[in-house]
Amino acid sequence: MIELGSEVMDLVSRFKGIATAKHLYLNGCARITIQPMVDKEGKLTEAQTFDEPQLVNTSHKRISGKNDTGGPEKYPDIRRY
Repeated sequence: MIELGSEVMDLVSRFKGIATAKHLYLNGCARITIQPMVDKEGKLTEAQTFDEPQLVNTSHKRISGKNDTGGPEKYPDIRRY
C-alpha cells in the first residue's frame, strides 16, 4: 500500500515523484497521482496518475502533509461560532 507523501516510482515508465493523491473507484481500482520533482531547469513537470499495484516505494522517508502556510484555521472568524 502506497502512503501519501512517500517517494514512489512507476515500474513500467520509471516515472518518479511524491504520491500526492489517491483515487478510489467503485470497482475497487486504486490510482495514485505522482508529482515529480523540479527538473534541472527549475521547471515543475506535470503530475501523472498510475495504478497503485505498479508503484513501488523508493524511499522510507515521508513528506508531512501538515500545512503551515495559513488557510482557514490560521485566522478563524469568531463571529461564526
